[in-house]
Amino acid sequence: MIPEWMKEAPTPFDTVLVANRGEIAVRIIKAVQEAGLTAIAIYSNPDKDSLHTEMADKAVYLPGDSLSENYLNSEAIIQAAKSSGAQAIHPGYGFLSERADFADAVDKSGIIWIGPSPEAIDTMGDKISARSRMIESGVPVIPGDEVAIPDDSDHLGTLASVAARVGYPLLLKASAGGGGKGMRIVREPKMLRTEYEAAAREASAAFGDGTVYVERLLTGARHIEIQILADKYGNCIHLNERDCSLQRRHQKVIEEAPSSAVSGELRKSMGNTAVLAAKAVDYVGAGTVELLLSSNGDFYFLEMNTRLQVEHPVTEMITGVDLVQKQLEIASGLPLGISQDSVSISGHSIEARIYAEDAKIGFLPAIGKLALWKPPSGPGIRVDSGVKEGDEVTVNFDPMLAKLIVHAPSRMAAIRRLDLALSSFIALGVTTNIGFLRNALTHPAFTSGSITTDFLDNTPISEFISEKPDPSVLVTIASAAKRLGTGKSSSIANSSNSDDHSGHPHDPFRTLSRRFP
Repeated sequence: MIPEWMKEAPTPFDTVLVANRGEIAVRIIKAVQEAGLTAIAIYSNPDKDSLHTEMADKAVYLPGDSLSENYLNSEAIIQAAKSSGAQAIHPGYGFLSERADFADAVDKSGIIWIGPSPEAIDTMGDKISARSRMIESGVPVIPGDEVAIPDDSDHLGTLASVAARVGYPLLLKASAGGGGKGMRIVREPKMLRTEYEAAAREASAAFGDGTVYVERLLTGARHIEIQILADKYGNCIHLNERDCSLQRRHQKVIEEAPSSAVSGELRKSMGNTAVLAAKAVDYVGAGTVELLLSSNGDFYFLEMNTRLQVEHPVTEMITGVDLVQKQLEIASGLPLGISQDSVSISGHSIEARIYAEDAKIGFLPAIGKLALWKPPSGPGIRVDSGVKEGDEVTVNFDPMLAKLIVHAPSRMAAIRRLDLALSSFIALGVTTNIGFLRNALTHPAFTSGSITTDFLDNTPISEFISEKPDPSVLVTIASAAKRLGTGKSSSIANSSNSDDHSGHPHDPFRTLSRRFP
């Protein structure tokens, strides 16, 4: 049944298939159901008992052992939508979300695509075409050039010529990719050939296209991105910025909004530039324009993500705008419903990505069973997660377990709230990056608001890792002792084996005498 709010829409729908998995599938399923619509999930063998399948109104099985057979199989997903009665498809992020051919196939099947047009995805998804369109539209870009060389040719001469024009240090980037894949920093000419070949190989393996883009590397810069919303009637607004400067090997770690580096005047200028970029490709839906902010205050276009971002919750927290709900409204043909003047900033929000990984051994992904999974809760705390207690964490998918988001009246209040929430996050059975996140969050460089994109890569890992016993090990021992009736939990809880952040009244490592459900 079409919900009341959509009855006047030009293209109404009542059932949405979520073409994704994990925490983003859970997030979208919740929004779809809150909107009064029916949510359909898809799943493969490893996900048959996953949280997103339990939450959905219906789940459709996709056979096959590889991603290409299920979550990356556009034909199978469209067939799943048809067989389940879904009238619209939401791609989430990752997988097929930025594949123009998938968006086009969905449109041609008669199913509503909850996202931008295939043309916009195609233009902005390729760094070369996106750069050209931005130059035509007057959007500032970083100096750079494309390098596409046949496998059987000697590319050193061409590379050296391009590098000389661009200047060192430079960044090699996969033209068709993103998310840090196919990216290599070259600081001196002698490393050019080696790093180019490595970037091209990775780009070809990840995206099926070995074309590499050469770009000037801006050191000491901030990574600022602007959230935009646009409808089918030419209305386009921005919802302020997110600061994603705390990243490791081009992978975002902690994101926040607003940015401490962006003034009101700069915010307006960056926002207007993002809207200009979106209008240059007749963008419709939710999207993000990523910019680099240099130390002298100049900013440059990096790329546009034609989908929902992992870090979208911090924007929702400070603006009060539900981005997924807006995606549903726009896809149904309704006008935007909000003006630029009505967008405001309330307080400060920070997001930390909880990964199953071991920071002590190069952030290698960790596997195991989530024997105990107790996310924190309370005022100003939000947890977007796709796992539950008892789940097996494997190497089949991305190791992100959850996103922990907080909102508070000020930046320092948000930092304190997030640190407390992280200290109360109980995840046993799998090694996580929670300790690393706490140390990064409370590092003087972060608390002072002076983080740049190269901070983590240029700072010794020892500054973020405690040499004391892993608290999760202590909790495991204490829990086992309690269940065995040894009566040792109280003494362990009162011992000095705690991390540098322990001591607050809610620290789980000082309250082990309580009963775990």
